[in-house]
Amino acid sequence: MPPLDIAILGCGSRGRGYAKIAASLGGRYRITAAVDPVETRTAFVADLAGPDVRVFADADSFFHAGKLADVLIIATQDQDHFGHATAALCAGYDILLEKPAAESIERCRELDGLARTLGRRVALCFVLRYTPFYRAVKDVVDAGSLGRVVTIRASEGVEPFHQAHSFVRGHWRNSETSTPMIVAKCSHDADLLCWLSGSAAKTVTSHGALDWFTGERAPDGAPARCTDGCPAAGECIYDSHRYLGDRRRWLGMVMDHAEEADDERILEFLRSSPWGRCVYRCDNDVVDHQVVAAEMENGVTATLTMTAFDCGRTLEIHGTKASLRGGTPLNEAGAPELWLRHHHDGRVEPIPLPEVDAQGYAGHGGGDFGLVDSLDRMFRGPDAIEPGLDGFAGHELAFEAELSRIEGGEARRVNRA
Repeated sequence: MPPLDIAILGCGSRGRGYAKIAASLGGRYRITAAVDPVETRTAFVADLAGPDVRVFADADSFFHAGKLADVLIIATQDQDHFGHATAALCAGYDILLEKPAAESIERCRELDGLARTLGRRVALCFVLRYTPFYRAVKDVVDAGSLGRVVTIRASEGVEPFHQAHSFVRGHWRNSETSTPMIVAKCSHDADLLCWLSGSAAKTVTSHGALDWFTGERAPDGAPARCTDGCPAAGECIYDSHRYLGDRRRWLGMVMDHAEEADDERILEFLRSSPWGRCVYRCDNDVVDHQVVAAEMENGVTATLTMTAFDCGRTLEIHGTKASLRGGTPLNEAGAPELWLRHHHDGRVEPIPLPEVDAQGYAGHGGGDFGLVDSLDRMFRGPDAIEPGLDGFAGHELAFEAELSRIEGGEARRVNRA
């Protein structure tokens, strides 16, 4: 079978990561185009792809060039996803689309309808489905070991510095310019509730708020930027000077050439970029904690807790025959664990999990590698996904949860009209 031709629109950290994995997979993929306004980013992809790759500085010129690949990977900012995906579908591409698919549920529905009308496939980058941990969970559920699934309880601890980096200082800090927290960060988890229950949501309720990362919580005398001489710097866990030390790897996601930058260049970046600001004096409005409760169409009840003040994901699935419990790493040195408890005799059975090898690409617990490794099967052959927006049900759940939260926890009936 000939290689699957892929083009990459948006060559930031995620786009470059997918390109690197694709190039490592022994000729199964051929990168035909790279699109990004930053020349060094497209140059990185071009070096992986070889001399025949076409490079574009903007999406308009790329789409005007005609169809250049089988699949377009869209890894641009949230507010651009809908426009880029719509143009790609009309140009004849199947799409691997970074989540969220769009900034509103109405636009997600529009995108799903357009893809179905055109017979195109849109897969969302729900990388957790492709991790060894969640694949093992799905295998246990599908094997019937739990009996009938009755309840699911999931939680995501974003981790305080991650919250500050991405959702207070970073690209997803403000729902007006990106999407709500439960969509931007927890659409993975909302997707898992649907994927593991085998059902879309019927009704959703939610509560949550922005509590900690506000001006009222700022230490006395804290300036607008950490680099302006904050009196609390020595004890503040969000001090941006940590980017010079134990949090240096985070800069590679937001700062070009961060890997080779010296301390002075990083300090210059912190003095002028959003990532040098005091976390209590930003223009953020997304929540730092939220709970969601859903009744699924098949009767399963499910809950999701998101908090900035924990680290890692935990999961419980309770069925009529057994319960499954486990979690992904609470620290970088940890390992996922999964147990099955049989109701009949109380026996606890550990579920073996393969190590995350992923040929050195362990992002998202091996999910980044697993996703790219699945692309050719996802878009062609007997196991290809159906036309439409794959993962739409999880987006419905997440967007309805945010509307419920805004309405003070009022129950929302999911509308699929």
